[in-house]
Amino acid sequence: MARAPLLQLSDISLTFGGDPIFDKVSLVVQPGDRVALVGRNGSGKSTLMKVMAGLVEADAGERVVPPGSSVGYMEQHPDMSRFSTLGDFAASALDPGEHYRVEMAAEGLKFDLSTPVATASGGERRRAALAKLMAEAPDLMLLDEPTNHLDIEAIAWLENELKQTRAAFVLISHDRAFLRELTRATLWIDRGFVRRNERGFEDFEAWRDKVWQEEDDARHKLDRKIKAEARWAVEGISARRKRNQGRVRNLQAMRAERAAQIKRQGAAAMAFESGPKSGKRVIEAHDISKTYDAKPILKNFSIRIRRGERVAFVGPNGVGKTTLLKVLLKEVAPDHGRVDHGTNLVPAVFDQARAQLDPEMTLWDSLTGDKDMRVSGQADQVMVRGQPRHVVGYLKDFLFDERQARAPVKSLSGGEKARLLLAKLMARESNLLVLDEPTNDLDIETLDLLQELLDDYDGTVLLVSHDRDFLDRVATTTIAMEGDGRATVYAGGWTDYRTQRAEAVGPEADGLKKNVKSKPKRIEQKKEKPKQSGLSFTEKHRLEALPGEIERLEAEIAKLEQLLADPDLFTREPVKFRKATEALTSRQDALSAAEEEWLSLEDKAENAG
Repeated sequence: MARAPLLQLSDISLTFGGDPIFDKVSLVVQPGDRVALVGRNGSGKSTLMKVMAGLVEADAGERVVPPGSSVGYMEQHPDMSRFSTLGDFAASALDPGEHYRVEMAAEGLKFDLSTPVATASGGERRRAALAKLMAEAPDLMLLDEPTNHLDIEAIAWLENELKQTRAAFVLISHDRAFLRELTRATLWIDRGFVRRNERGFEDFEAWRDKVWQEEDDARHKLDRKIKAEARWAVEGISARRKRNQGRVRNLQAMRAERAAQIKRQGAAAMAFESGPKSGKRVIEAHDISKTYDAKPILKNFSIRIRRGERVAFVGPNGVGKTTLLKVLLKEVAPDHGRVDHGTNLVPAVFDQARAQLDPEMTLWDSLTGDKDMRVSGQADQVMVRGQPRHVVGYLKDFLFDERQARAPVKSLSGGEKARLLLAKLMARESNLLVLDEPTNDLDIETLDLLQELLDDYDGTVLLVSHDRDFLDRVATTTIAMEGDGRATVYAGGWTDYRTQRAEAVGPEADGLKKNVKSKPKRIEQKKEKPKQSGLSFTEKHRLEALPGEIERLEAEIAKLEQLLADPDLFTREPVKFRKATEALTSRQDALSAAEEEWLSLEDKAENAG
């Protein structure tokens, strides 16, 4: 016997400020559903989830939750005014005998239940709201960006809890790895319509591209038909006026259908512009140590960062990732050791706290008031990589419309604030990008574009992120910070780091334990003396990875040389010629460095043998 759905929306329509958000949307959530809710920033994902939760009333349509079914929503900005501590809020709907559920959730999500509401940060409040929902365990959980403000260990705990739950859930997230691991169906919001696919997020992009291709094919077919009918109308309508009025009306209907089709939103026109080339050595740290409030952040840490590397910093919240970044940038002095910078460094910094954005300023003033973007005597112009641009036109590159230009920054969503900060960052030249949590709140399409831009960027990238998929796509080196001043350098991204660490110390020492329900215990690992092979573990991995890197660089060089072989390229496209020439030089330098590194490591391994 089929079970009744937990939630049903029928013909939901909603407008805000005269603009339609949804038009006759219908959907059903069944017991046991694990659904990804996806769509571009601004498409209405959070609004639809609030309609599902009963917090926003639609203009038309019906919301039905059967008697006896419970629906819970993770509030983004919960009202805690009646509570003294985060724990009081999180346990407010539970019987005293069930408070242990909140304690378990707080342990997994890593926040202190005794924290006063008055002093709690936004991230702590969100974690308390998530703990409240997890502890209450409704039949249907509505989760809007639950991984924001969580570090990788807390994300792993939440992932494990959701895998084991018997409740249904609908999940909004930008974290691809999280969505792939958990979902078995997908709801896609696109231009006011909601489609459902009975497969998880793993298949979303292939499904989306197929839908768009079918849509484009149908549009092209309609365009051809309109063109043919219009030609017929011009050439012969006067001779067949009475007999073919139906055909004329059909042509008018086709034109109306074509005009009513909603254009897909394009990708943000983002671009990083590399400044003057830095030296081969970008940053070198020699035995640096740093302590704050008697807590060791770093102990005798050394690293050499070369031009073109993408270095990721991973570890729990509060372990000191941002501090290490500031030490490497010479913004904070180490207690011991020294940091050396190479020549011609031109850094650009993306700040996770969005401190570069004044919430009271308009988007217009935020750009024109920036001293690095100001154009003297032109109140409506901004300087973008050496060229003046109208401020509204530049904002449109980042998917802001003209009305938003005069709106305050505080009215923006988290994703929109991230895009505005990227707009400020990308207006200037640089050869060292420092990105501290750039992926928070960005939609999946913008994350894809950001990854492609970083791939093509000729400079060096320092990256802090908890997005495992993004780390795997971008990072060539990972610095893992695991507390007590330990910071270890690994080759590759997140998955490479986890594999190497598991091989080096064994699964029992892995920070992401399988049995996460048990209380964490500090286990002192006995360190075996490594066998003398001449190469460290990291060097061995690097030696294995270098042939693939060399092959990739050789292929890129071949493509660039083929492009530059066009004798008319310089005359026809001088900017493309310049960029291709600079890219060729950069990759040739990288190839030389990789070959030298491979020879050095190979010699070291042979001499030790």
